[in-house]
Amino acid sequence: MSVSAGRAGFVLAGCLVWLTACETNSTYNSDFFNLPNPFRPGQATESTGSVAPTTSSEATRVTNLTPSDPNDDLSLGKENFREGNYGLAERYFRHAVESGPKDAEARLGLAAAYDRLRRFELADRAYEQVIRIAGPTPEILNNQGYSFMLRGQFDRAREILNRAREKDPGNPYIQNNLALLDESVRARKAVR
Repeated sequence: MSVSAGRAGFVLAGCLVWLTACETNSTYNSDFFNLPNPFRPGQATESTGSVAPTTSSEATRVTNLTPSDPNDDLSLGKENFREGNYGLAERYFRHAVESGPKDAEARLGLAAAYDRLRRFELADRAYEQVIRIAGPTPEILNNQGYSFMLRGQFDRAREILNRAREKDPGNPYIQNNLALLDESVRARKAVR
């Protein structure tokens, strides 16, 4: 599946969470900022490897992304991530993690930025750390599975995405990533 060049610049996401960022309609859509955040109930989060479903009312849902402080590192990381400025996003997420080492959302955003920068060893470390903080939530596993799709490691991606689906069988983002994985396997091409 090809990704639109204008948006292809980074997935845990789903940030947080959620990090999460691909669609089955061949356009790149970072969902890093659309899933519910289990760490801050009632607030929106992001995803590295999630895609809004194209046939569900979920795709038309609008979330309030206005942070209490639009200039804090986490907010600036999210903003830069959405704009495809993954290097700047990484910098802001890293500062947010340094300021609040137990902040799962910042750590998931950092993992997602590392994925987009193709710094997979650092992404793996960030995913391990966020799982230690928050546990293996469906959103984190979804982003982590997407990370392995970016690398072309389809067996590992399927294993992790199936674990995410077991925890949340009706999650349309996980279902879409599994469909994208099937397409990637058929095409024998990693997600971009």
